[in-house]
Amino acid sequence: MNRRSFLAGTSAAVATAAFPAVLRAQGGDPIRIGCPLPLTGPFAALAADMQRGAQLAVDELNAKGGVMSRKVEVLFRDDQLKPAVGAQRTKELIENEKCLFIVGGLAAHVQMAINEQTKKSKVLFISTSQSDEISAKPDTSPITFHEALNPTITSRVMGTWTAQNLGKKWWIIYADYAWGKQNNAVLQDTLQKNGGTLLGATPYPLGSAEFSAHLPKIQAAKPEVLMSVTPGADNIAFLKQARSFGMDKSMKLAQPLLWISYLKEGGPELYSDVYGSINWYWELQDTIPSARKFVEASMKKFNMPPGDYGAYSYSGVLEVARGVELAKSTDSEAVANALRKSPVYDHFKGKQWWRTCDNKAMQDMWIVKGRGPGKTKGEWGLMDMVAKVTADEKNDRTCAEKGFV
Repeated sequence: MNRRSFLAGTSAAVATAAFPAVLRAQGGDPIRIGCPLPLTGPFAALAADMQRGAQLAVDELNAKGGVMSRKVEVLFRDDQLKPAVGAQRTKELIENEKCLFIVGGLAAHVQMAINEQTKKSKVLFISTSQSDEISAKPDTSPITFHEALNPTITSRVMGTWTAQNLGKKWWIIYADYAWGKQNNAVLQDTLQKNGGTLLGATPYPLGSAEFSAHLPKIQAAKPEVLMSVTPGADNIAFLKQARSFGMDKSMKLAQPLLWISYLKEGGPELYSDVYGSINWYWELQDTIPSARKFVEASMKKFNMPPGDYGAYSYSGVLEVARGVELAKSTDSEAVANALRKSPVYDHFKGKQWWRTCDNKAMQDMWIVKGRGPGKTKGEWGLMDMVAKVTADEKNDRTCAEKGFV
């Protein structure tokens, strides 16, 4: 079954009457924001980071008196990394829990099902997961916003930097689902445009992190760079197996993203000299005032700095609040219009903005490298920031390429 057929089936299964959000809010009731996340499974560490980020945003808002003098609440639900469950949890958050907005989603395929449900219910959705389709026609909508990076931006930036700095003979290993496939396609295109050679590309089932059968063939091909698109806990398993084959000695290890949660879990020996890109790293507090405020709040509440995906959920909740204040309304269409009319914001790392055509967040990102044993800085200083890549709409597909006239 293809993705669109699956989503259509999922949507039919959870179809519900759509009620304007403004009718569900009465008087001074709390403004509730639903947050479906994969709280269990291979992405659980990232989901926990996102919970903390959203909680920090709620604390910040309520400390200031809430939004339009109303308390803000965030309700979390486990989507189990399954599209049908994600859609059902979203439906429950909207209908049963009276959530006026949805912020969340962590897996590319699950967020698409969440989006189908929010569109049906006419509820604004700020997606915090990577996807190329979430901000493109026909999947997007005027009330769908995308806070996260996407595979096109991530792999164009990381792929270009890798080809220019680490080597042009690659092998790619990638998770065989939406995000993995999208990154693989963009990486191959970027490598070709940089005059490189693809020696091979190997898919594997997400969550079934057994790579040893593939590694001898890759090793024999002698790539200069082994590019891995292995998300979540799969990333730790992949690196352990690659290092056990000594592949870190004969080639560079790179990947579209590095995640601070998994660097902490895997440790500096595992992630030493592994290259990737990232949307946020807590050491930005040294140079960016909004980053410092974010880190200080997290250290005070959780005794740990916020992570890269926690930054997405923190920003997403604060953008909902900003939109409500601008619109003086909790109606999703009014909030969406207000954000498009005032697109620039800075919650945790400097200027970002919503591109008008597709509600896609444009933002800076960084090339990073894992620090080896003896090179870390305290418990969480696990990365070197190698290069900053300034936000540029040219890194994404154009509005026309996404189906907008």
